[in-house]
Amino acid sequence: MIEWLANLYGLGGVSSPSPPASSILTDASFWVRFGQIVSSVLGVFLIIAAGALCRSRKWLSAEADFSLAKITANVLMPALFLDRILNDETLNSISTAWLPPVIGFGFTAAGMLVAWMIAKTIGPWIGLHSDKQQRAFSLCAGICNYGYIPLPLAQMFYPNAEVELILHNVGVDMAMWSVGIAIISGGVNAPNASSSKPRSNVSRWIGTLAPAITSPPIVAATLAVATRVLGWDVYVPSALMKTISILAAASIPMGLMLSGAIIIDFLKAAQWNGATPLILASLGYRQLLMPLGMLAFAATALTQTDLQQVMLLQAAMPSAVFPVVLTRLYHGDTTTALRIVLSTSIAGLFLIPLWMSLGAWWLGV
Repeated sequence: MIEWLANLYGLGGVSSPSPPASSILTDASFWVRFGQIVSSVLGVFLIIAAGALCRSRKWLSAEADFSLAKITANVLMPALFLDRILNDETLNSISTAWLPPVIGFGFTAAGMLVAWMIAKTIGPWIGLHSDKQQRAFSLCAGICNYGYIPLPLAQMFYPNAEVELILHNVGVDMAMWSVGIAIISGGVNAPNASSSKPRSNVSRWIGTLAPAITSPPIVAATLAVATRVLGWDVYVPSALMKTISILAAASIPMGLMLSGAIIIDFLKAAQWNGATPLILASLGYRQLLMPLGMLAFAATALTQTDLQQVMLLQAAMPSAVFPVVLTRLYHGDTTTALRIVLSTSIAGLFLIPLWMSLGAWWLGV
């Protein structure tokens, strides 16, 4: 099954990649391009649906989520990052590695801060009456889905941009664990943090950033970049690289199925009464205003095609799912978070292909 999925999404690791689909999309008419993207996006969502089915039939229990998520985050995703970066022929110096994470951090931080200003300005008119609701909106609407959905789409349409997307995601993680935590927590320590001794601002920020800095995917990405820059990749045993490639092939399918299982739980817990103004505001910000800003930046400020493709993929994405977990951890308004994430994710089934088609036409990629 994993081998079949690996072949489907080009996750074979050491095998020679198929010709990039981006040339096909560039040459095709808009509606042909749109149809091709719809078909591919549907394939990704079907794997998510498979995870939801497994949950509804109790084949994948909620008790198993923690273990599988740990395996995915601590083993499979680091293997994917190592496999892609160590096998990338374009990454040979720090000069090509620093910009994607900077862009990822900048746009994610800006997205959350602008959402914060919107929530404070028009919050009462869209159902955000309390400070907790406004903070949940800022976090969830400000961070796009940067992992399990854009990565397989990059592998299918823009394989040359996959490493840049991975490095971009390092910056997104740093923004989420710094600016995002500051917003959702309101400056309060995590609920499980010890309060026996007062903590300085420096130690508090170190404690906040520690999960991002020490997370296995970021450590793997940093290690892989350093290995490539120093030229040590030639000393990595082929048997080890083959093992890493096999593990990498399982990362995206596992992550998508887990996302489907979690989303079906969220759907059961969500409350929709009176949510229309918030849903419209979330769609307008996350899937209209932000895509326009990101694509305009890509068209005017970026000259590297791979980075433009990364911005295109990120512009098309709905809200990320993990901010719901952070909202719950910091005792924020989970109802608001669920409404934002679920509404943008459901709309993404149509809006992801639309924005990818429009963006490909706009940027010429």
